[in-house]
Amino acid sequence: MTDTTHDRAFLRHTVATLAYRGSKAIRGAPASFGNFHAGPSTRTPAEILGHIGDLLDWALSMASGAPKWNTASVSGWSEQVTRFHAGLTALDDYLASDKSLEYSAERLFQGPIADAISHVGQINMLRRLAEAPVKGESYNRADIVAGRVGPDQTPPEPKFEFD
Repeated sequence: MTDTTHDRAFLRHTVATLAYRGSKAIRGAPASFGNFHAGPSTRTPAEILGHIGDLLDWALSMASGAPKWNTASVSGWSEQVTRFHAGLTALDDYLASDKSLEYSAERLFQGPIADAISHVGQINMLRRLAEAPVKGESYNRADIVAGRVGPDQTPPEPKFEFD
């Protein structure tokens, strides 16, 4: 498997981008938000965040050469927030290590990472429907740093946010 320093750096940046955008989507959500239903057949935000956790677990299993899908049982919102950051940390730690990538960077990105980013967008949409919107932002100006994948994201500068 081709495994370059550039591939890892790019993947770590995408994971940090997911952490930044995901943290923004969940930060300050009302306590009841995790159980919000936009309609009878839609997932709740807690279920979506749980699915993102499943995707992060899958990405790590792919990277390490033992691809396995596991659907974890959905717990409460705060537990899913903790799991989100733990999954990001585990994946980033692997990418930062000298362990071999057993799947290409392209496949890791196009599958679980891109899917997770899409689901963050769903959470943002649900925040707006739940009347707790997240402000838009000029994300190209965001302070996104590879390795910063916990809840300790730099807040956006107000001049780069918009309604």
